[in-house]
Amino acid sequence: MAVQWTAEQKKVIESRDRNLLVAAAAGSGKTAVLVQHILELVTDPTHPGAVTQLLVVPFTRAAAAEMKERLRVRLGELLEEEPWNSHIRRQISLLDQAHISTIDSFCQWMVKNYFYRLDLDPDFRIPDEGEGKLLREEILDGCFEEGDEEYLRLMAAFGSG
Repeated sequence: MAVQWTAEQKKVIESRDRNLLVAAAAGSGKTAVLVQHILELVTDPTHPGAVTQLLVVPFTRAAAAEMKERLRVRLGELLEEEPWNSHIRRQISLLDQAHISTIDSFCQWMVKNYFYRLDLDPDFRIPDEGEGKLLREEILDGCFEEGDEEYLRLMAAFGSG
């Protein structure tokens, strides 16, 4: 049975040659719509794209993993229908390299792959949560003087003790 898309969902699925922002309530079908959009892009009969040409940024890592898995399943189904289709076979093999990830994961990938263009040390690393908290506190302490009235008001308004 074919899925009955709403007018808004069809608009997203059929959209081409532009960036998209899909924002909707939980359970509204965002993942299904984006998966269908990607499938139609990569299987377009006249100008088939590649999953590696897209940047898809869901909110959570779980949503990114779910989207990749749904794409893997749907591409696998298409390959069963057309076993001779080398383009679909290639898309399945490229899926793990596709940029379907959270924004922080994508930014980390960019920095790791283009550190030399950013003039960064190639051995950079992302601090864990505890280190990050200590670094933030150290930086904040260096920004304000202990007796500073503005600092005290800021801490009273936004501090946690």
